[in-house]
Amino acid sequence: MESDNEALLRSRSVSQRSAERNQELEQRERELRQREVELRLREMEAEINPPVYKTVKHQPEKLSQPLMKNIMLGAKLFAVAVAVLVAVRIAAALAGMIMFAALVWLAYKLFLESSKNQP
Repeated sequence: MESDNEALLRSRSVSQRSAERNQELEQRERELRQREVELRLREMEAEINPPVYKTVKHQPEKLSQPLMKNIMLGAKLFAVAVAVLVAVRIAAALAGMIMFAALVWLAYKLFLESSKNQP
């Protein structure tokens, strides 16, 4: 009889363990489903209302800022000087061509045109 009782107790403890295990598995499944639902809701909310990040202007290091300003100022001054030099050379060449053309026209008027008009 004791062996029957022991067998009965063992079978009850086995069935209790399996019932507890089933309950534990069901609890885990519920938690997993809940997490999946929350994740889907967060994804849907992110699609509807995408996060907006505030833009921030890049701030260079304080030590290099005055140095960079001076370098940029020097580069601008150099570029202006080169542009002025090129403009002066072009203007000088153009002025030389105009003076040469004026001298040629004056020589034509003085020497060649006057000899044609004389009989």
